[in-house]
Amino acid sequence: MLEARLDKGRGPVATVLVQDGTLSIGDTVVAGAVTGKIRALVDDRGARLKKAGPSTPVEVLGLPSLPEPGDPLLGVTDQLKAQSIVSFRQLKMREKALAASSRIRLEDLGRAIAEGQLKELAVVLKADVQGSLEAVADQLNKLPQDKIKVRIIRQGVGAVTEGDVLLAAASNAIVIGFNVRPERKAADIAERDEVELRLYTVIYDVAEEMKKAMEGLLEPTIREVRLGAAEVRDTFKISKVGTIAGCLVQDGRVTRTASIRLLRDNVVIHTGKVASLKRFKDDAGEVKAGLECGIGIAGYNDVKPGDVIEFFTTEKVKETL
Repeated sequence: MLEARLDKGRGPVATVLVQDGTLSIGDTVVAGAVTGKIRALVDDRGARLKKAGPSTPVEVLGLPSLPEPGDPLLGVTDQLKAQSIVSFRQLKMREKALAASSRIRLEDLGRAIAEGQLKELAVVLKADVQGSLEAVADQLNKLPQDKIKVRIIRQGVGAVTEGDVLLAAASNAIVIGFNVRPERKAADIAERDEVELRLYTVIYDVAEEMKKAMEGLLEPTIREVRLGAAEVRDTFKISKVGTIAGCLVQDGRVTRTASIRLLRDNVVIHTGKVASLKRFKDDAGEVKAGLECGIGIAGYNDVKPGDVIEFFTTEKVKETL
């Protein structure tokens, strides 16, 4: 595999050079700890192919998440075999994660440095676009390195994946996401394995919080409480009102008073407030999982089918040292 990237319109895209055999639409493939079926093949001129033979560079669409650049992409005979390979690889990554003796947390960083317990802070960094990724990495690399070295062990564009969290767990690293969200399974594993997951939308905040953590001066933080999420199934434009998203609540609950975050391929497109929440034609204060509803976002209309609206509240939490 030459490259893996997240395309906002097409989802995860893997660019490969076919070395032997033939890739065809519908084939089941495995790349690292990711498996899926090829949905489309696109050559270097943008033309769609049904098959790609040896020495052909081609974009592969259909993987559910991003593999790592350099992971070989292999065609397998059936889905059960593919899942068996992926499960084994995930198990090995999980075993390494469980072998990590302790997890570093930012609120403990200053004390660990002062006591000489930590000489290096490993970071897994994910961002929405390449420009943001480079800017955040530059800010981290400019932090004072005399007492502790900040080392970025993985960086990439796209959502925080299960592989990112497992690597962080195995390396006793923290995960920093800029303008992206973790995939649901990645968030569950981070909570289970106690991996620190910090999400930001302002580049300055990343460096400032890291610097304060190094100095042991990290102040009470605002903790986010996720309430639920709704998938946009259709959109309706209403005169003098704007765009209303016809949604199905996927999990948890959505409420009229919560803050919202609009996600497109797990990339944050907008953060704001709810303008309206309706069940059929009636106003609703809350809608639970499995039910349909109409959602209007205050001052924002760029909503598309397939987007996910995440609902959350915040609360101040005192850091414990």
